Amino acid sequence: MILTAGGKTDRGLVRANNEDYLYYSENLGLLVVADGMGGHASGETASRLAAQALRDYFRQNRSLIGDRDASYSATTNRLSAAVQHANRVVYEAARSLPELSGMGTTIAAAVIAENQLSIAHIGDSRVYLVRSGSIEQLTDDHSLVQEQVRQEKITKEEAARSEIKNILTRALGIDAEAKPDLCELTALNGDIVLLCSDGLYNMVSDEKMLEVISSASNAQAACDLLIDAANENGGKDNVSVVVGYLHNKNRYTSWWKFFR
Repeated sequence: MILTAGGKTDRGLVRANNEDYLYYSENLGLLVVADGMGGHASGETASRLAAQALRDYFRQNRSLIGDRDASYSATTNRLSAAVQHANRVVYEAARSLPELSGMGTTIAAAVIAENQLSIAHIGDSRVYLVRSGSIEQLTDDHSLVQEQVRQEKITKEEAARSEIKNILTRALGIDAEAKPDLCELTALNGDIVLLCSDGLYNMVSDEKMLEVISSASNAQAACDLLIDAANENGGKDNVSVVVGYLHNKNRYTSWWKFFR
């Protein structure tokens, strides 16, 4: 598969600063969104450190950290190790300076390698898959309201309206060790991967996301339009979006040659 990607982050219309951070690389096949927390500048620091730690882990082709999970591929295990490495980076930074104490971040990351999509996440930043005219959320939020949904104490609709929907049950950098939830699936030609912070999905419905992505001319245009939609609906939080389009290598090469 060939990846073409775009990304955009925005402060929104209410927050004084932007604690989100994103990274994407078509060459590495890596997509990352992080939403920091901690107040002052520490949230910004946590999200930046986490995303950059993932980037550096893949750039440096570091060896696997920790035990390998035989139920997942080598790429997914490597992504898991990268997230655990990022957790240690943020955790140690938080311990090094009093003003950074208690900082943490969500992380949503995806790697496209050959025909496989590998996903790792901690917190409530999400990964979606757009395929064959439908959109599917691939990650489960690590939040208090999502726990209540799983226990059937409240409905998804009630969770979306809850005043405590931003309370996380897991975050990166809070504890010395943190393992992400993992997912992997076979990528198909024409798949679109969407990573976002809660500033998007709390402002824009899944149906609207699908409509915007389906009508966009390219990955970057999709990101721009999604950010616009979040702000048009109130922009109550920082919002970050990374979109990756997956193309079959042979078909993409033929298309490119034709238009040259």
